[in-house]
Amino acid sequence: MNSRQNEIVQLVNQHKRIQVTELSDIIGVSGVTIRQDLNFLETEGYLKRVHGAAIALESDNIDSRLEVRFDIKQSLASKAADLVAPNETVLIEGGSANALLARTLAERGDVTIITPSAYIAHLLRSSSANIILLGGVYQHQGESLVGPLTKLCIENIHFSTAFIGIDGYHQDTGFTSRDMMRAEIAETILNKKRRNIVLTDSSKFGQIYPSSIGQPRAISMVLTDESAPNEDIAHLKSMGIEVIVN
Repeated sequence: MNSRQNEIVQLVNQHKRIQVTELSDIIGVSGVTIRQDLNFLETEGYLKRVHGAAIALESDNIDSRLEVRFDIKQSLASKAADLVAPNETVLIEGGSANALLARTLAERGDVTIITPSAYIAHLLRSSSANIILLGGVYQHQGESLVGPLTKLCIENIHFSTAFIGIDGYHQDTGFTSRDMMRAEIAETILNKKRRNIVLTDSSKFGQIYPSSIGQPRAISMVLTDESAPNEDIAHLKSMGIEVIVN
């Protein structure tokens, strides 16, 4: 990584999201050069590219994260929706792929959706779906509800399937989250011992974040795309977890 690329990484991490045109103006090189640098930096795992911009890897802004690998996430959401029966009650914890799943299910109109995600509830505001938004402490950037009240709500509400969002999976650490409070909510959901499904694109494999999300064996199924590492898929299956590659 050269000095210009190092400056780009610092600017992206500082702003969380920044346009290619802004980077070009600040650094004083052409947009073509910036795009080439962004492609390299994304390949090396320093940032994520979206249309006309770059975002920091640690960003919790769901609108930004939705733009990353959108087609893959939409395909996964459609596949996940096929796993939900008519008139079923599901809990959707959060995350960009799960937000697309919630929208797909809401368009069907035959599912009750429980969620601790204010973002998901707002996304479905124009639908006629039955939405139950759990209470709790509001996290402004990720738009999630967390804390003791959220956990109490989960412990006292009933659902048959839960879809969990993750930030990383590694064979050494299992499923992890960048946010300790969201990890606690996910673990509370897993403790209900329902059908627990992780919906994630393959970019999360090999990533490690500080907070563990329960025990991997508490997960019933992982739904991911065909770029997921074969060795990780085999490891999940060895623990009795069903893996669907879409």
